[in-house]
Formats: sequence, structure tokens, C-alpha cells
Amino acid sequence: MLAVALVSLAGIAPAQPPANPEVPAAPPQTAIAATVNGQSISVAEVDAALAASLPLAPLTAAQRRQLRAIVLDDLIDDALVKQFLAKNGPKVDPAEIDAQMRSLRAKLISENRTLAQYLKETGQTEAQLREDWAAAIQLAGYVKQHVTDEQLRAYHAAHRDHFDKVEVRLSHIVIRVGKTAPPGERATAREKLQAVRADIAAGKIDFATAARKFSQCPSALKGGDLGFILRRGLPEDEPLARAAFALKVGSLSEVVETDYGVHLLMVTDRKPGTPSTVEKCVVEVLEAYTDDFRAELVTKLRKEARIMVTLP
Repeated sequence: MLAVALVSLAGIAPAQPPANPEVPAAPPQTAIAATVNGQSISVAEVDAALAASLPLAPLTAAQRRQLRAIVLDDLIDDALVKQFLAKNGPKVDPAEIDAQMRSLRAKLISENRTLAQYLKETGQTEAQLREDWAAAIQLAGYVKQHVTDEQLRAYHAAHRDHFDKVEVRLSHIVIRVGKTAPPGERATAREKLQAVRADIAAGKIDFATAARKFSQCPSALKGGDLGFILRRGLPEDEPLARAAFALKVGSLSEVVETDYGVHLLMVTDRKPGTPSTVEKCVVEVLEAYTDDFRAELVTKLRKEARIMVTLP
């Protein structure tokens, strides 16, 4: 699902509502947004997930199309992983899912909320929620069956910044370019940001002023400041986190590309964290390893899959 943080970082600035807004007719329930190895994802599923993630500010038609495409990408990834687990994952005891449902209901009651409210907020049905839980349990079980202690130790050593809870204070400038934008549009945005970088490096403009002037992100109002982040604090934006943690305090990155734009980064502060051992954080190591395993699995499955996108 699309996270609120993604909406912010994707540089989707609040749009002014049109003077005479036209409300498009709701698509029929049977309208198909994509098929994944023959499995359909409906437009209704995409819009339900999008509605649960939209910012309060109104969006332009272009911004809404971009977010719908991002949501659909997430749903395609979910479908691919579930198809893989249906063939290769361990079986899930229905009692385990029932127990999670009882726990969720109890938590919601303590907050004076209902399951129906929760499902509406998250854009899911109860069946979809149970499906997601089952897939998460299967994925964790599959990884446990295949990972070795040596692999987990190597993973911990390679990601010490994360497990030691190192933090950096990150500022960025982003020019938005959609994942499916023509190559020329992305090249133009990159050239523009390289020119901005040259001016910053030459001392013609400071980073914060450049962010306020050029960045297409709500953080522009704060000079591009995103605050302190952990190494895995931007789960949707691994290229940004990887580049940020490679920077020294006060240094300027090269242009970094993500699915939704091109970025300049500057780290303004760093907290060293506390040295960890794999034995003391083995659960966290396994969870992080599983997240990365899933990302690599999706990349592999996408190359092999039959995916047809028909989202209007």
C-alpha cells in the first residue's frame, strides 16, 4: 500500500482545486486495471487503496494518475509474491490468522473504533486483510527455511548503520518525473538539477535556498529538510537512503534517481548510534533480511511474469 511518507517524499505538492471541478464517473466494478499471470486486479481495488492513502489537499488530474500508477505497481508486486508463495511457501494455520484478527478487534475496541472503520481507512476488505496476513506469515516462514546463520551474520555486518541505529539528518531537492515518463523528460529534469548542483557547489546559492526555489516537495518550505532518518527510514526509497548514508556531513550528492524523480541530497548532521551484535538483534536482522529478500524476489518475478496494464 502507498504510505503517507511516500506521498510527501514524492514531491506531490498541494494542488489548487479547479473552479468548476468535474467529478469522473466511478468505473464499473468489473473494470480491470491489470492482469498478472492471468490474475486480474480491478480498478476498484486500485482506487480503494488510493483513497486510503490520499493527502488531504486536492490533487491535479496528473498527480492523481501518477499516484494510481504507483498504487497499481504495489498491487502487482503483492500479486506476484502471493502467487510465488502459493506454490512455494509453507502452509498457514487458519487459527493463526483468527488469532491475529481477535487481537486487531481488541485493539480497535480499546480505541473506540470498529473493524469496518479500519477496513475503510486502509482500503481493504476483511478477506484481503486475512490474505495479506497469510502472505506475510508464509514469506517469513519461507525465508526461515532457506536462510543460514552465516547469511544473517553477513547481512548484519553489511548493514551495520541500520542495526546500530545510526541516524542522519537529510535535506533534498527533487524534481518530479514519473516512473513511466519519456526518457527525454527525465533527461531534461536531470540536466536542470545538475545545473542547480553546479550553482550550489560554486557557492552561487546555498542548498536551503535552492530547495525553496526548485524542489517539488512539501519539504521545500523547510529548505528541503526531511529531519533525521534511519538507514532503512525510507523503505520506499532505497536509492536515497543508500546515497544519504554514503555522504559526509555537509557534502553534496550527485544527482540521485528514483522512480518518481531526480534528487540532490545533503546530510547536515549524523548521530553515531550504538554498536550492535547479531545475537542481540537477530529478530530485527531476520525481518530486514526478509524485506530485502522480498524486494529481490519481486524484481526476479517481474522479469518472468506476464503483466498487462490496462489502467485507464
